[in-house]
Amino acid sequence: MRQHLMPVAWLLAAGTLIPHKNKLTKVNMEGVKPPYLLLCNHNAFMDFSVATRAMFPHRANYVVAIDGFLKREWLLRLIGCICKRKFTRDVTLVRQLKRVVDRGDIAVLYPEARYSLCGTTAVLPESLGKLCKLLKVPVVTLLCHGHHVNSPFWNLHDRGVKPTEAEMTCLFTKEALEKATVEEVNEAIEKAFQYDDFAWQKEKGIRVTYEGRAEGLEKVLYQCPHCGAEYRMKTQGTKLFCESCGKVWEMSELSELRAVEGETEFSHIPDWYEWERANVRKEVEAGTYAFTCRARVDALPNAKGYMDLGMATLTHDMTGFTVDGSYKGEDYHVHIPAASQYSVHIEYEYLGKYGDCVDLNTDQDTLYVYPKDCLFAVTKMALATEELYQYYERQRKGC
Repeated sequence: MRQHLMPVAWLLAAGTLIPHKNKLTKVNMEGVKPPYLLLCNHNAFMDFSVATRAMFPHRANYVVAIDGFLKREWLLRLIGCICKRKFTRDVTLVRQLKRVVDRGDIAVLYPEARYSLCGTTAVLPESLGKLCKLLKVPVVTLLCHGHHVNSPFWNLHDRGVKPTEAEMTCLFTKEALEKATVEEVNEAIEKAFQYDDFAWQKEKGIRVTYEGRAEGLEKVLYQCPHCGAEYRMKTQGTKLFCESCGKVWEMSELSELRAVEGETEFSHIPDWYEWERANVRKEVEAGTYAFTCRARVDALPNAKGYMDLGMATLTHDMTGFTVDGSYKGEDYHVHIPAASQYSVHIEYEYLGKYGDCVDLNTDQDTLYVYPKDCLFAVTKMALATEELYQYYERQRKGC
C-alpha cells in the first residue's frame, strides 16, 4: 500500500470496528515486525478492517480475487492488492508474494479463499506449508470471531453483534519455520484455524434480535433431516421449514435451532451442514453423484467487465465440472477435473443479478454459472467438489 494512503485505510477500518467494539488480542507477537506472512480466516468484509488494525502501523499487500478488481483495478493496485483467480495454481502469485516479503512488507492471505458458509473452517490448501517455507519469514495467523454471526454469507444484514473478537498469533518465527517440515507447518496452521462462530456466540451469550435472522439459511441447510428431501427448505423471519414434509424449526436469538414440533435433529447449525456433507460423501463413494442443468453463464476474462455468454449446459459429476455452450456461433467446452480442484467458490444472489451461482476458474478466465429452471443448491456443489477431491486423493494414496 502506498504510504500516503495508509491513514485513510486506518480511519476506514476504525469506522467499521468501533460500532462492534472489536477486541484484538496479540499472542507471541513481541518483537515480530515485518516482513511476515499473515494468514486470516474469512467470514465477512469486516475481516479486512480487523487485519488493517492488527498490522498498524505497517503496510501490507493483500491477495484479492479478480472480481474484487472489477472496474477499480487501478485503485486496488494502488493500495497494494494482488489479483488472483480462486482455486487455481498460480506460480506468478508465489513470485509476487516473495517480492512483497523480500522488500520488507507484510503479505496477507485468506487461505480459505471464500467466506465460510456456516461460520466454521473452510478447506485449506495443502500447498500452504510449502508457501510458508518458500517465503522464509514469520507466519502469523489472525482469527476473527463474531463476523459470521453478525453478517453471515447467506444474509449480509448487519446484526450489530458486539463485542467481536480477534487473536493475532505468531505461529512460527523465522527460526522455528526453518526447523519445521512442510507437514508440521500445515498441521500447525490447520490446528490454528479451527473455529466455530456459532459456538463462540453461545459461549459469549451474545443475542441477535434481528427478526429476519433465519432468512437465507436454507441456502446452506438445503436438505431436510426429517424427510431427507433436498432443495425444499425455505425460511421466513426466524423460521426454517421444509416444503416437502412441513416440519418447522425456530432459530433462537443465540442462533440455536429448535423444532416447533417433534425431535430437534440438529440444534447447532454446523452439525446440520456436516450431516449434509456426510450424505454427499456417500453419493461420491457410491459413484452416483451427478447433477446436470441449463445455466446462464457470465465470463470475467479480466477486470474490465463481464461477458454474457448466454445459456449453456452445466454438468457436475464424478469427473468434475463441465460447461458446454456456444458464443457468437462457436461452441466452447470447459472441463475442470474433480481430482484437480480441492474446493470451489460459490455465491448466493451474486450481485443481485440472476441468483445463486458457482464460479469456475481456469488460468485465463472465470465463469459465473447460474443454474436455471431446476431445483439445486450451489452449497451441495461446493460440498461435492471437496468430497470428490478427497475421494480421488484417497485413491491416489491407496487409502
